[in-house]
Amino acid sequence: MKIEKEINQTKPFKSNHHRALINLIFTSNWMSGRIRNQLKPFDVTLQQYNVLRILRGAGKAISTSCIRGRMVEKMADTSRLVERLCTKGWVNREACCSDKRLVDITISQEGIEMIESIESQVNMIEDITKNLNPQEAKILSELLDKLRG
Repeated sequence: MKIEKEINQTKPFKSNHHRALINLIFTSNWMSGRIRNQLKPFDVTLQQYNVLRILRGAGKAISTSCIRGRMVEKMADTSRLVERLCTKGWVNREACCSDKRLVDITISQEGIEMIESIESQVNMIEDITKNLNPQEAKILSELLDKLRG
């Protein structure tokens, strides 16, 4: 559906650049909402899921500042997010051996099982991008990279 119809736009946009910006913001919010709804039954937020995926991918202990740097949606309060994941038993926190001011974070076995459970039941990437063929997805990704460039 065209962005004009989605937001009930009655006047033309100022420019194609303005239309693209509004479309990008609208689509980003639409995608986040879809993912949040898919994660809701697992009692995990989008940010928590992102942290769990980062930790699983790291394969070793990393600091909260490293986690923050890798997050899709940067959060100032990564420590509080990690604390919530600790409370759920999905991550482990230990004092860093080389610098006692830092804390090393690793994903627990329960956290790995949570991600695997989500991924076995929800195919978020294919569900959200199903209207794009592989070439269109590649072009879109390249255009987004260029926009940020």
